[in-house]
Amino acid sequence: MRLKIADKNDVDGIFALHSKYQIDSILEEDKKDGFVTTAFSKEQLNDIIEKEQGIFIALQEGKVVAYVMSASWQYWSPWPIFAQMIENLPNLSYLGQTLSIHNSYQYGPVCVDKSVRGSGVLEKLFNFALESMQKRYPILVTFINKINARSYAAHTRKIGLEVICEFPFNGNNYYELVFDTSKRVCAGI
Repeated sequence: MRLKIADKNDVDGIFALHSKYQIDSILEEDKKDGFVTTAFSKEQLNDIIEKEQGIFIALQEGKVVAYVMSASWQYWSPWPIFAQMIENLPNLSYLGQTLSIHNSYQYGPVCVDKSVRGSGVLEKLFNFALESMQKRYPILVTFINKINARSYAAHTRKIGLEVICEFPFNGNNYYELVFDTSKRVCAGI
């Protein structure tokens, strides 16, 4: 398995994986095993790659089998859920700091194909993304839909993200989580 920062040549593979597990297109029987809430077009994927170098991927035999997105709050601000999170940042503190758009970034969405789940790819890709993002930000922030139990378990048990608050948005309830980017997680085998 090879990890890399995605470039424009990876967009089709990222989009295919994303579409397979996105909440609006995932097979009903697969929802229990996790899903991605945010929808993206190929143009938006190209945009995050171009502007933020913000998609980290795992390739197996040339196929994208996992991705992690990470970008500045400025990048995410046009999406309403992120705008709400940005507005609430000054009400939260972590590592002795009040959160802001300057000391934190938005991690996610994350998607791992079921063919490689449990192989340690999430932990390895998480660490790989952290290596890049820690150069700019000391704090990772993300959210997980409360009905996405698999993602919650993976990120709190395997990765060690901490719940900092909970919030409602658009009829759904979410956990907001944080992580110290100077840390690393043990990758499973």
